[in-house]
Amino acid sequence: MGPRAGDEERPTLEDVAAFAGVSRSTASRALNDDAYVSAAAREKVLAAARDLGYSPNQAARSLVTRRTGAVAVVLSEPEDLLLDHYRTAVVRAGYRELADVGRQMVLIFSDTREDLSKTVRFLEGGHVDGALVFAPHRADPLPKALRLLRIPIVFGGQAAGIRRGVHVVDFDNEGGARLAVQHLVAAGRRRIATVAGPQDQSAPIDRLAGWRKTLLDAGLDPADLAEEADFTLSGGANAMSALLARRPDLDAVFVASDMMAVGALRTLDAAGRRIPDDVAVVSFDDNATLAPAMDPPLTSVHQDPREQVHAMVEILMQLLDDQDLKPRQHVLPVSLAVRASS
Repeated sequence: MGPRAGDEERPTLEDVAAFAGVSRSTASRALNDDAYVSAAAREKVLAAARDLGYSPNQAARSLVTRRTGAVAVVLSEPEDLLLDHYRTAVVRAGYRELADVGRQMVLIFSDTREDLSKTVRFLEGGHVDGALVFAPHRADPLPKALRLLRIPIVFGGQAAGIRRGVHVVDFDNEGGARLAVQHLVAAGRRRIATVAGPQDQSAPIDRLAGWRKTLLDAGLDPADLAEEADFTLSGGANAMSALLARRPDLDAVFVASDMMAVGALRTLDAAGRRIPDDVAVVSFDDNATLAPAMDPPLTSVHQDPREQVHAMVEILMQLLDDQDLKPRQHVLPVSLAVRASS
């Protein structure tokens, strides 16, 4: 069947869906080369479009569906967060995952109160179809402000303490800390310190809790063995210095991020402590450019930002497809990559 003459007779998306024997949403996603459509369904839809002479106009389709084809990735952090290996991995993964489903990424930094109002206005202004939001600080007002918007939102990590009514994809931070400390206990370590991350964020709070609970379960005393730092190299170095001054007898340390572990290793080396003979070190993140490259290579809890972003995009696409998904907490598993530092 060839193209119909006249715009008023032009086949619609509904015609294509009916001809292919699929739902309208499946037809739409197949025509947009969505990764979440089966090959068989995509071929049926494309064949139906060819047979009917269907040739959608993107601008016209946007007016009808009110879709822009764009998705915001919102980082509620200072702009220097791009020095953070985890956040840069999130940005790269966001671009790739969204491109794979035919969406354009719009990157937004939201740090100040002024940024907050601008971000909310932009997101509610019809410029994007949805948002992937990373707002790790518990006092951050952004997650509560976004709950009032009509576009779908998926959070990477806990949403400023909001536990209900939001879609969240997070890693098992407490479970990862347990893996790290259990590994050290099994190796015979008994004075296991921790360089904890900033305690205004859910992930480092959970990692600290996992460290403490595992020590208590093993009958070990956590007193005076924790020092908070800021996820930076210098923060890890300074925290390790404070721990050594307070507890020179420590024989292991669990560090809440690879970057802080680099600083901790430098401090231990400067203090003449052999790794792992005198002090065993286990970290969190398993960053591919840091953990295996350390001397000695760093044992680290493995989490993959790409897995997190993939799961977030998958949920967002389901929400955009009008699927009735109940908000829930999706917790991704972690594992322990054992290397020479422990």
